[in-house]
Amino acid sequence: MPALRTALLALAFALAAPAIAAQNRTAPEPIDPLYTAPPSSLSTDDIASLQQRLADWPQLARYREDNAHLAAPKAGERRVVFFGDSITDNWGRMQGTSFFPGKPYVNRGIGGQTTAQMLLRFRQDVLDLKPAAVLILAGTNDIAGNGGVATPGMIEDNLRSMAELAHAHHIRVILASVLPVSDYPWRRGLQPAGRVRALNAWIKQYAASSDAIYLDYYGAMANQDGGLDAELAEDGVHPTPAGYARMAPLAERAIERALSH
Repeated sequence: MPALRTALLALAFALAAPAIAAQNRTAPEPIDPLYTAPPSSLSTDDIASLQQRLADWPQLARYREDNAHLAAPKAGERRVVFFGDSITDNWGRMQGTSFFPGKPYVNRGIGGQTTAQMLLRFRQDVLDLKPAAVLILAGTNDIAGNGGVATPGMIEDNLRSMAELAHAHHIRVILASVLPVSDYPWRRGLQPAGRVRALNAWIKQYAASSDAIYLDYYGAMANQDGGLDAELAEDGVHPTPAGYARMAPLAERAIERALSH
């Protein structure tokens, strides 16, 4: 009987092993296919695109001249830098939107950027501008794999490093939640909603533990699928004027809280 019992247990384990392995298998991290495609399969346009990225990967050239011509904050002026990707970049530059007229706010968003790229330009595009506060909105392009593999831990490290740099320079930190997204139009099928929720949970916890302000765009904009309705983002990612109109008062309240400390 013991031998039979042992044989049955071994058979049961063998039958269950594939299912257990499937449950424990970690899905591969998203990555731009250009980074993994065989070199011989790349077109001349693909190669030119990669060369352009490598020539100035953090895109320091984008705002270098603007920064050089930006005057120092006036006496008593409390400058705020909005630092992010295309969602920040488009704010006030997209037709039908305005970027806080009359406020000493500076837009330093760059479309497509990841937290790693933003960390490399943080000194030039944030610290050197002498703001009283910085509003950081980033992470969705990491989840999409725009800059290569970016694990949750890597994204968290980059956000933490930006916050620590700001704190070291006596700049108040506002960490915004990543906007809802259920699919990326340029990289379909990643099902990012769960990863966005997990990252936002970490951002909220980290803000609470690091004397930063948590700005919750997500809760005000997400639909039941963890995405954005077309009224707020026609492509499911980038806000429409109506989307920015919903975000603006949330940003203003977060800035007021940050500057009142």
